[in-house]
Order: sequence, then C-alpha cells, then structure tokens
Amino acid sequence: MLESRSTHSQVLLVDDDETGCTILALTLRRAGVKNVHTISDSRQVLPFLKEHGAALVLLDLVMPYLSGYELLSAIRCDYPYIQVVVVSGADDLGKAVECMKLGANDYLSKPFEVSRLIACVTNILASCAMQSDLLSLKRRMLENTIDYPIAFEAIKTRSSKMRALFQYTEVVACSTQPILITGETGVGKELVAHALHRLSCVAGQMICINVAGLDDATFSDTLFGHTKGAFTGAESAREGLVARAAGGTLILDEIGDMDERSQIKLLRLLQEGEYYPIGSDRLHKTTARVVAVTNQNLRERVTEKQFRKDLYYRLCIHEIHIPPLRDRYEDIPLLLEHFLQEAAQAYHKKPPSVTVSATSYLLGCCFPGNIRELKAMIFDAVARNSEADLTAQSFGGSAGGVTTVLGEVPLSNNILHEIDAIFGHFPTFHEIQSYLIDEALLRSAGNLNVAADMLGITRQTISNRIKSSGSPVKTTKSKVLSKPTT
Repeated sequence: MLESRSTHSQVLLVDDDETGCTILALTLRRAGVKNVHTISDSRQVLPFLKEHGAALVLLDLVMPYLSGYELLSAIRCDYPYIQVVVVSGADDLGKAVECMKLGANDYLSKPFEVSRLIACVTNILASCAMQSDLLSLKRRMLENTIDYPIAFEAIKTRSSKMRALFQYTEVVACSTQPILITGETGVGKELVAHALHRLSCVAGQMICINVAGLDDATFSDTLFGHTKGAFTGAESAREGLVARAAGGTLILDEIGDMDERSQIKLLRLLQEGEYYPIGSDRLHKTTARVVAVTNQNLRERVTEKQFRKDLYYRLCIHEIHIPPLRDRYEDIPLLLEHFLQEAAQAYHKKPPSVTVSATSYLLGCCFPGNIRELKAMIFDAVARNSEADLTAQSFGGSAGGVTTVLGEVPLSNNILHEIDAIFGHFPTFHEIQSYLIDEALLRSAGNLNVAADMLGITRQTISNRIKSSGSPVKTTKSKVLSKPTT
C-alpha cells in the first residue's frame, strides 16, 4: 500500500466556541468535506499549520489570546498558499473590508446560510486541488520524474509517451473527480485503472463492472441495489456495487455502450453524488470515485446521438488516453521478452530464442489488437515450438528472406558516431526500422518486393508499415548512409 500523498488538504476550523465549531465540522463532513479539523485555542493554530498544513482556514475574529486579525496576518505572511475565510458574528461592512485587505478570501457573517458556506468551502478546495495538480504536473514534466514507479510495475514499457502518461496519472490519482480512460482494445486500460486505484490510496476497495449490454433495470439493480420486496423475487435487500465501492474506486468498463436511460442515472450519480436503491425513497450518498473505461471515441458517439453530451463532459474532466502499440514500437522487444518468459512458464518449457527475422517481422506488424494480440501470438508460437528458435514463420510470417546473424560484433566508436550523426541521438527500434524501410524503398525505386528481399522481411510488413504511418512510398534518392572511413 502506498502512503497517502494528500498534503495540505485539510480544512481547519478556528473558533473559541467549541460547540459551534463541532456543529460546523459535522455540517462540512456531511457535505462531503473529509479532512476537517477543529481548534478552539487560537495559540495552537500556527503550530498546527507548521506541522500539518491546510488548504483552507475558517477563522473567527474575536477570540482570547490571539485575535482573528492577528492570525490572518500571520497566515498571510508565513503561509501565503493557505486560503482563509473569516466567519464572524459581527455583520460589519467595515470589518469585512478590513479582512479582505488583509488577504481573506471571503467574509461570512453569523448566522449564515449553510448552503453558502458549503459552496464557499467546496469552490475554494476545488481551486486549490486544480492549482496543486497543475504545479505537480509541471514539476513532473520538467524533471521527467515518476514518484511512484511501483504502481506501474505491471505495465512493461520504455516508451516516452507512456512515461508522460504515468506522470499525468500520478497527478490526477488523488482527484475526487471522475476519470476517463480511453484507448483501443488490448492496449492495457485495465492495468492503468489498477495503477490509478493503487496511487489514490483510498481506504475502500476497487469494484469493476462491464456495463456493455446491461439493460436499464439490470444496470440500476447492479449499481444501486434494491430493497426487500422491490420487485418479484426480491426476497431480501441487496446493496449495489456503488455501496460496496464506498471510499474506494468504481470502475465502469465499456462505458461507451451504456443504455441511454442508464446514462441519465449515472449523470445524477456523478453530479450530485446521490442515488436511490430500487424500491427505496431514501436518498443515498456515495463516496466512491468513478473511473470510466472505453475503447470507443465518445466524441463521435456524442455526435451520433448515441452518448449524452452532458455525461461526456462530466466524465472527461481527467482523460487518460493510452496510445496503441503501433505508436510505441520500442516496447515490442521488451514485451516479446516478457511474454516469452510467461509463456514458457505456463507451458513448462525453456524460453526459446528468437531470430532476428522474427523480431523484424513483429516490428513490422500493425497489431490492431495491440498488446493482447502480441501476447496471443507469442503464447501460440511457444506452445507449438519444439526446442527450436522462433522465426518469422512461428508468428505467421513467410519463410523467405530470413536473416542470418554470424555472431555478435561489438560496435566501434566510428559506427556509434555515424548513428548519432544520422539521427541526432541514439535511435529507438522504431526509428531504425523506419529509416531502413525508407532506404530500401529508395534503393528499390519503390518496388515493395525488392525492398522486402533487401530487408529480409515480407512485402506485407512494409505495406502495413506504410499504411500505419500514412507516408507515401519514396522512389527518389536521398542521402544514403556511407560506410565509415578508416
């Protein structure tokens, strides 16, 4: 379990009236504000802030020892990032103006409307959370750091795109807002959802449900539960998955295929945090954070009138889009090694070696099924393999053009310098592959068969690569890599 990463998220109530302070704290907790602390002795405020910090201080003005004015000035001086709202029994415009000049965010006169207090507190906390997220994301991007790599240990990658995705996931993990995870089938959306739950450090459990194909009645019963006698056959009450995910994470998979009537109920759950179990007239509150997962383009679904626009905008406050495998070819050798070990263990075999032609063939595939498809290909190849090296044929490639490697030859400094000169940096597998295919097409005047023979791969592999990149076939000569001079 990762340690909690919520810093400076507390709301601190400061009032010498202990009874009033306790009532105010209970009111805020009922409204969904979790971290509420109370202090009745004004002398304890500054030491508390020094040790624990806070996002917001609700401050009374007239108190023994240190007045609200003194505390407000001290907080503004020593903790400028902490927001302060003055709550006073004096309905005095002059005092309100004075407090605002000292740096207070708002001034509430007692007695005040509870709805105004709750709106004031929630708006300030939302603003603080957004600012904290932006600063955290900026720091991670500038420093290129991942604070909790253990949360992503199940995801095998060396892609810079995935690293940026991990950084963003760490930033939004503690947000109470819904999170939308998108990406093609087989890219690993479930693994990112698990990492998100692990990073959030919530006390509750993670509950997953696939909502595709559920009619409205089944959706309501599954998520919200029912009371005894709510319908024929309801012999006892049953809590829904929303209740089971209290204080945790509720993952709704295949959200793009949800029934239209169910979309309305989900929208209410997200907006108000409220729901009614079937057969009950008692309103229930939820503390579960919702993570929606889909392989569909929800913008297109909205345009086609298949998905509610208001629900889409409620879901996409934080969107994590996972790139397809064809956009991160540098992961293929790493995934190949990982799945070879898994497959060998599953079939009680020794992990087979892989020829260069086999790796080249896999690097040339588009993988519409992404990582799931690659894994299936590797498991099938290992299952059918009989102590021989895996070739392109093992993965469905043709027998022609197999490359033979005579032995390992260490790269000289001249060759390394030549590579750096071409690419401007040490290249990835994807960059080398693109360069070699382009060079082969140039030298063969765009003839795919000749280019495939030169590279020792199939014609289809080159064709797939051209289609995935959207680049036209090059048939004119460009600069060709010359042999290093000695």
